[in-house]
Amino acid sequence: MSATLSRDPGIESYYRLHARIYDATRWSFLFGRQAILAAAGAVQPAPRRILEVGCGTGRNLDELARRFPAAEITGLDLSAEMLAIARRKLAPCGDRIRWEQRAYDAPLGPEPGFDLVLFSYALSMFNPGFEAAIAAARRDLAPGGCLAVVDFHRTRRRWFGRWMGVNHVRMEGHLRPALGLGLQPLHDEVRSAYGGLWEYFLFVGRAPGTRG
Repeated sequence: MSATLSRDPGIESYYRLHARIYDATRWSFLFGRQAILAAAGAVQPAPRRILEVGCGTGRNLDELARRFPAAEITGLDLSAEMLAIARRKLAPCGDRIRWEQRAYDAPLGPEPGFDLVLFSYALSMFNPGFEAAIAAARRDLAPGGCLAVVDFHRTRRRWFGRWMGVNHVRMEGHLRPALGLGLQPLHDEVRSAYGGLWEYFLFVGRAPGTRG
């Protein structure tokens, strides 16, 4: 998913190339995407407004639209090519889905208003800038809203870490410590992939307060 803190020609070029094959290839290593939606829904069963940062080709948005038929949903991504695929995929949803092509370098609105903000394999590509993106998400959350994240955690294989770095992904265990700041952790889990080649994590945290 592409939604870096600022415009990065390298990442934009990467997703321009990968947009057409994204859905056909990512199932083999972007694990936990269904699980994070289930975990988020368990603690936030009726969100009114949902934001996915780095929505890519709309795979998660399609599932969110089915799980939460009354919710207004915003999909944000930096890649025009990825968003074009997502728009076609979600066309039956009409104006329930709002689209934002931009970097996630600031909250979307002056007032917090999202009951659920989702990052799915996006934050590990915010290099640098993941702290600022998490802070923007916290400001975008309505009182009592939830931040849900599934992403790469770390690898003990240096060669694999270097290879993922070539693909703009950082896997150094740096994301989880930043996610709990200012949020009440409700779900925090690390899982292993491919016999321990790498780990990925699922996190859901709630913002203070209660929405009126």
